[in-house]
Amino acid sequence: MELSTSEFDYLRRMVFEHSAIVLEPGKEYLIESRLAPVLRAEGLESFDALINGLRGSDAVRLRGLVIDAMTTNETSFFRDTHPWETLRTELLPELIEARSAIKRLTMWCGATSSGQEPFSLAMLIHEHFPEVAATWTVRISGIDLSPTMVHKSNEGRFSQLEVNRGLPATMLMKYFKREGKDWQVAKEVLDMVDFREGNLIDPATWAKVPLVDCIFIRNVLIYFDKPTRQGILDRAHDRLRSDGFLMLGSSETAVGLDSEYQRIQFGKTVVFRPLVADRVLESSTRSR
Repeated sequence: MELSTSEFDYLRRMVFEHSAIVLEPGKEYLIESRLAPVLRAEGLESFDALINGLRGSDAVRLRGLVIDAMTTNETSFFRDTHPWETLRTELLPELIEARSAIKRLTMWCGATSSGQEPFSLAMLIHEHFPEVAATWTVRISGIDLSPTMVHKSNEGRFSQLEVNRGLPATMLMKYFKREGKDWQVAKEVLDMVDFREGNLIDPATWAKVPLVDCIFIRNVLIYFDKPTRQGILDRAHDRLRSDGFLMLGSSETAVGLDSEYQRIQFGKTVVFRPLVADRVLESSTRSR
């Protein structure tokens, strides 16, 4: 089924309005490929029939299916490697020392897809900071726009292909157990993490976020336009503790969008911290 110009314009406007995902002209093939399974599952013979449904009494349910299908769910365990080494050697030790009196760490991950990033963070803490994992209160929260992905994440169940992507064999054997053809996350890791539906562009989602020690919004800002990126970074800043940090994807930046962040570099890893009056800003690069 081919998409007409008017159908493409309607669907891309609807997707942008409800998810802020930008679909430029030339992305017709993406809508066609992503929504073809929706049409088949719903017994719809054309994109025109889908749009009529989106304008009718079943609009909310169908819109959820469309947004779910258009969401990019690309992720892996310990994605990009070097940020995780920086977390282990620099960022988490600093936070642990700063929170030693209260023994509490709170972390928040946006657009978590099927949950590999929060689970990677939980395993990193269990593996390298076992006393913190055993005796502290550690909460890692993840949100995603897709109810399908949120449900999958909360189950903590992954296929062989998924665990093959980035997960060291030693961690697979230590923190997962085999169930049929799949792998189930161990209870001690699953208990550290929770997942909920949420939209990075929705103020109501951010209103539910407590003050946190670190925020991960990796490899998602690239799908948004500049005003949307600005709004997300503003809201992240409001929920981040003054000595906390924001971690973005390797090709993303908060510099030039929000002057309230300081860029700090650890080798290949760049993180962003809230600017505060008493922080020395002259040295914004710390290569280790």
